[in-house]
Amino acid sequence: MLFHRSLVQRHAQRSRPPLDTPLPSEELRHREPSRGVASTTAVLLATGLLLGGCGGSGGSDGGKQLSLVSYSVTKAAYDRILPGFEADWKAKTGETLRIRTSYGGSGSQTRAILDGLEADVANLALAGDVLKLQKGGLVKPGWETRLPHASILTQSVVALIPRPGNPKRVKNWPDLARPGLEVITANPKTSGGARWNVLALWGSVTRTGGSDQQARRFLSAVYGNVNNLPKDAREASDTFLKRGQGDVLLNYEIEALQARRHGELKQPFLVPPVNIAIEAPVVVIDRNVDRRGTRRAAEALATYLSGEKAQRIFAEEGFRPVNASVWTAVRSRFSPVPHLFHAADFGGWSRIDDTFFAKQGIWEQLFSKRR
Repeated sequence: MLFHRSLVQRHAQRSRPPLDTPLPSEELRHREPSRGVASTTAVLLATGLLLGGCGGSGGSDGGKQLSLVSYSVTKAAYDRILPGFEADWKAKTGETLRIRTSYGGSGSQTRAILDGLEADVANLALAGDVLKLQKGGLVKPGWETRLPHASILTQSVVALIPRPGNPKRVKNWPDLARPGLEVITANPKTSGGARWNVLALWGSVTRTGGSDQQARRFLSAVYGNVNNLPKDAREASDTFLKRGQGDVLLNYEIEALQARRHGELKQPFLVPPVNIAIEAPVVVIDRNVDRRGTRRAAEALATYLSGEKAQRIFAEEGFRPVNASVWTAVRSRFSPVPHLFHAADFGGWSRIDDTFFAKQGIWEQLFSKRR
């Protein structure tokens, strides 16, 4: 089964996860967007102009302003974390600090920052997006050494969410390639989570004895069952849970846990035992903070996010925390993953982007065959 031609044309335009103790990745040794986030790059860029037009770090109330740009599924956590940081900053410095936020697909957010979105701190869905900011001259090399856990802020894995009663009997990765199954997953061109999904699908074959050729056939078959590519992880959840499209949703474990917490998901979801370690970094945008005079506050925010108080909130919102003591306290809430693989197993994000997501990469090759 192939993508519909109209779908291809439309989208052509448009530390390890903790098992016992969290460790950094080998590579590096908005409820929410529709639940209120800007949904297009144009809107994100407009937000960037708004943030950029506030007179540097000065706020309208006379206090300082800081801007945080993040990927879509983090909004619920930041709605709870940021007021605590603002209060902490006030207590320590006597200064009033207001943090402005922007949420969207990680790939879209990265492009928006490169195009001028005024981010002081960015929490993106994958290190590959930070490397693009580094290549664009916004982030200095060595960013991964500035914070604990190689600047990885949170972790997750990929979950499979079937319909109530699991009528299509989806149990594990191979079932996603069955003819007649409709899979919902986000667009790897705009969503960091969708890129993790691609790697998880590929690794489910190659990390269990299969060849690259078999992995390519499997990936092609799974995406042959996809008739819609939402722009980010949150929109993918809404497409499946609110609009009733698809037989199974491929998304972050975070999304499943948040949907359950908010009463949107009643049925069980599946975490395949062979899975990928999803690692989301946080970074200070050097060029912006040095120009705006916000480095001290930006670095304090990034440090605060790695601390125990913020990590507890991330865990409550469905993220696997990198803080060891927090993980010890919450590990029973998460599904065990006995066979975990990493971005480093693919050669790191520079190589991943070249192999899978660059022009003429595997993703483009699969799309070109469907035109």
